[in-house]
Amino acid sequence: QVQFVESGGGLVQPGGSLRLSCVVSGSIFRNYQMGWYRQAPGEQRELVARIFSGGSTIHADSVKGRFTISRANTKNTMYLQMNSLKPEDTAVYYCNSFPSLDDYWGQGTQVTVSS
Repeated sequence: QVQFVESGGGLVQPGGSLRLSCVVSGSIFRNYQMGWYRQAPGEQRELVARIFSGGSTIHADSVKGRFTISRANTKNTMYLQMNSLKPEDTAVYYCNSFPSLDDYWGQGTQVTVSS
């Protein structure tokens, strides 16, 4: 059984930072690409960043240079370091594999960037 549990969201001022964590249960973590996704109100869910099992990363243009995805395979945990946050980063953030396992979305963690 696969389960994704996100944490670390909150309210932050523009220019601030947050670090999201995702604990993954099940046997997929070490051998699959993993991704961070987000969904803003009224918008479709979008891929923010993904990381290969070996550690290579790809970030969306909208977050490149500000967000960094990483993973700790020994802990079945993935992270998203978010710096220089903007109001348009406000969304619920989710983790999942890439491509996503659509039957296993977690609750997500809310990130709100506002002054």
